[in-house]
Parts: sequence; C-alpha cells; structure tokens
Amino acid sequence: MRQFALFFPLLALVVISLAGTTVEAATGLNPPVKLVWHYYKVTNTCDDAETYIRHQVEKFYRNDSSIAPKLLRLLYSDCMVNGCDASVLLQGPNSERTAPQNRGLGGFVIIDKIKKVLESRCPGVVSCADILNLATRDAVHMAGAPSYPVLTGRRDGGVINADAVDLPSPSISVEESLAYFKSKGLDVLDMTTLLGAHSMGQTHCSHIVNRLYNFKNTGKPDPTMNTTLVSELRNRCPPRTKKGQSDPLVYLNPDSGSSNRFSNSYYSRVLSHNAVLGVDQQLLYNDDSKEITQEFEAGFEDFRKSFALAMSRMGSINVLVGKAGEIRRDCRVTNANYGA
Repeated sequence: MRQFALFFPLLALVVISLAGTTVEAATGLNPPVKLVWHYYKVTNTCDDAETYIRHQVEKFYRNDSSIAPKLLRLLYSDCMVNGCDASVLLQGPNSERTAPQNRGLGGFVIIDKIKKVLESRCPGVVSCADILNLATRDAVHMAGAPSYPVLTGRRDGGVINADAVDLPSPSISVEESLAYFKSKGLDVLDMTTLLGAHSMGQTHCSHIVNRLYNFKNTGKPDPTMNTTLVSELRNRCPPRTKKGQSDPLVYLNPDSGSSNRFSNSYYSRVLSHNAVLGVDQQLLYNDDSKEITQEFEAGFEDFRKSFALAMSRMGSINVLVGKAGEIRRDCRVTNANYGA
C-alpha cells in the first residue's frame, strides 16, 4: 500500500510505492513557497476572512451542490493558464473567460458575492485569487473531499486575452496530457489525482461525440470505451450534423450524477473502460498513471490525501505576492476600470 505523510503547512509527501513500483512524484510545494498559512490573520488585516468565505460557500452549497465541480473547474482554468491570479474572473469582450476552452464555466456568482461581503468588512484586503482558492476548498470539502490547508497571500493579475488560453482538449493522449501538466510544474501524480475531480460535474456532448461516432476518423466508436456506455451516451448525444445544433450536457461520472459527491468511483470507471472523456480513459496507457489509478480505486483515503497535496501544488502556480499585481475591489474588473 501507498504510505502518505502530510506535514502542514509544508505539505510534504513521502516517496510512494505502488504494487512494487516506485512512482517519482513531488514531495511538497515547488520552491520557493511564497504563500503563508492564514495570511490575513497573521498580518492582522482581515482575521475572519476564511470564516466569511466558508459561511457564504455553505449557504450556496445548501441550495446548489453543483458549485463544487463548478468552482473546481474555475480554479483549474485560472491556475493552469497564467497562474493562480484570478485573471479568469475578469469580464471583457476578449477576456480569458470568453475562450472556447472556457465555455460553460460557472461559479462566478458565488465569487462575486463573497467579494462583496469581504469588501464590506475588510475593504481592499482579500484578493480574488485567494477567495477562489479558499471557496473551492470549502465547496469540495462539503462534497466529500478533505479540508486541505490553503496557503494565502496571493494578489490579483491583469487581463489575459482569450487567445492566450492554452487549456488542452479533453481528447488528448496521456503523453500529451502529462507534457501539459509538466509544463505547469506538476507531475504524473498531480495529473492523475486532479483528473479525479471528474468524479463530479458535467461536460458537453461536443467533447465526446468523436469517441461515440468517429474515433480518429474511423467511422466507429472508441474501441477502448465500454459498449454499454457508448449506447447510453449516444442516446443523449446525437451526431453533430448541422450548425446551431443543441449541445446537451452529460455527467462526467454517472455513478454520482446530480449528487455531485467527491469519490474514487471515477477510478473504477477508468479501470472498467467507462470513462466519459478520452483524456480520462487514457490514464490506463501510461504505466505510472495506471498504477496510481489502481491504487486510488482500491483506497479512497489515499486519493483524498493525494488530492490535498495536488490542489495545494496547483494553487501555488505562478502566484503574485508582495507588490506584484493588485487587490481588486471587484473581481470582474481591474482596479483601473473599477467604477468606470
């Protein structure tokens, strides 16, 4: 079995062994660690910031549990493009959130509400980047994930144009996926763990029709996909034959569906060839990611602990601290355009 040891706030993880195979993985946050545990309390600038955020998340979650996968995707889309600087929250005709890869992003309303609350209590202090990281942690915890520590002290970045968004297709190979994660300072354990967030949420049929009808221009479905799942998804996702055709949503993990529960059933589906997205099924075609998938399927607690570290590592990508960036007054606009 895999042996984990988490030491907060450094978040160190011991070397892991899987069924006799050693998987090389990071042991903590990539240096230098620029963020601080309970930054707003330590600096005495907004002692109860994290409590305010948690309270708002709880109120939203009680009415709509889908905020957990929505915030997870929103955080991923922010951190993996230009670092965790809340640039994805900015509005504009050619802003990051308008990129094709970000179609269907949600969770903006809750971030805006939290920011409004914090501005009324601690004006100009708590960054949108920290709000997004903390709110995501709290939402996924309510869905069943661990309440991992979020180091804080991020500042907010500027506008990123839509054409700078490099989020990959959900149909890429495992080699392409791993190369993308490595380009962001993450490794195979991070990748396999973070893809496990697909235990919740939905995707558009347009992202999977190639697997259902014309995999790699063969005119046939993806041969790695369970035939029963192909039939089920075809009932929901007809071939795309005309412009303007509707693009329904399907659950990434039909086992959890609308309950939006965080679980390791995603890994069971991958192992039984029932993954909805091609990138998820691809985990079986790399020795390390396959070993990790098997381990997480066998042990939910191992997945939970690895998720805590992977989220912390992703949340530390290219953060702005000190005098870099700014603390936005409104998460939707930079301060230069605030009130304009």
